[in-house]
Amino acid sequence: MTAEAHRDFRGELHGSVGERRVWRIACGDVINRDRCLTVLVEKNKVVLVGPPGETAVLSSGQLGQLRDALREAAEQAER
Repeated sequence: MTAEAHRDFRGELHGSVGERRVWRIACGDVINRDRCLTVLVEKNKVVLVGPPGETAVLSSGQLGQLRDALREAAEQAER
């Protein structure tokens, strides 16, 4: 990941890796540790990557960020 796209995941991230746009959404796990979900587009498919071996727990605000990221990724995948 480039320095441009690598940031503390507790804040919203809109970055890019190569020509690929990447969204990172802060979340927690079931014992309230900081984690993140990553959304990216691979060719014409949207990829959602969760915390490895964890469950993602999202607040309503984080869920809104995820919804927006998925919408933008879907639009990018359709191009």
